[in-house]
Amino acid sequence: MTDTVRVALATPLAPDLRHLITDVDPRVELLVDDTLLPAQRYPGDHSGDPDFRRTPEQQAAFDALLARADILYGIPDVQASTLAPAIAANPRLRWVQAMAAGGGSTVKAAELSPEALAQVTFTTAAGVHGGPLAEFALFGVLAGFKGLDRLQRDQAAHHWPAENYLMRHIAESTVAVIGLGGIGQETARLLNAFGATVLGVKRAVEPVEHVDEVFATADLPTVVGRADAVVITLPGTEQTENLYDAAMIAATKPGAVLVNVGRGSVVDEAAMIAALRSGHLSAAYLDVVAQEPLATDSPLWEIPSVVIAPHTAALSVHQDRQIAELFADNLAHFLRGEPMRNVVDTQHFY
Repeated sequence: MTDTVRVALATPLAPDLRHLITDVDPRVELLVDDTLLPAQRYPGDHSGDPDFRRTPEQQAAFDALLARADILYGIPDVQASTLAPAIAANPRLRWVQAMAAGGGSTVKAAELSPEALAQVTFTTAAGVHGGPLAEFALFGVLAGFKGLDRLQRDQAAHHWPAENYLMRHIAESTVAVIGLGGIGQETARLLNAFGATVLGVKRAVEPVEHVDEVFATADLPTVVGRADAVVITLPGTEQTENLYDAAMIAATKPGAVLVNVGRGSVVDEAAMIAALRSGHLSAAYLDVVAQEPLATDSPLWEIPSVVIAPHTAALSVHQDRQIAELFADNLAHFLRGEPMRNVVDTQHFY
């Protein structure tokens, strides 16, 4: 490739990080107009200020800027509905970088034509969020095993129990990690370091470092039946929707702790709530829920053994830089005509 390659910022990126893109190759031209992008409220705020609105003239200018690009850094306005028009208006567009690890779900929601899917390659930010999400998963297992909700209730009541509580220990426990992508593998590594027996579930059964036993999805009832904690790291796809349903929850070892850092659609929420109320699940630590934001009248807010991180567990002050570095590495591969990382499978959309 010898021609200029134009990368348009379709999502905010701090000026001091933009050189990570332009430094890749002299052929790279960055297209950006900060007046057409919302201000970030915090690192990793790819949607920006929710009160931001473009005038009709600004929207026309934004659309025209995107139509000149070979590559989009970000899905415009982080909205699935913007993808089809952006592709239709730009026959030269070849690649769109999503800011989320689960960006495939946004591509699916765009309902693109086969022609559009053939024209454009989509990549995600998978891997950037692995460390923070694995830490939250470890936090959930630890807090669930130590009875955080019980400790908080006693402290609020100024109550010193007459009998000592027994606490569970990771080193004496079995933890199931459902999904062994980047997040799942890092979660397994942390759990392994704490001495847990780690059971993993993935589509293709093969050895995975730090996982004691790997099982196929069909073996999930057996796996959760052995687990003192279940950690879900799966993306949201047709294949994973309600995978952890009432039957799977019933098969889960009584008193298990549930942690979900994947997608809320993987869990049958009504069945989970019933299991938490009955005590069959002792606690749930949720970064994600089925419908976000969580409705104000959802029972999940009121269940003492539930802790909700409102889809924030992946956030890090370094996230914008890490995504830009990932994109820059992929850009170098793109310019050399080499395979890129994190390409969305447009059959399963992850």
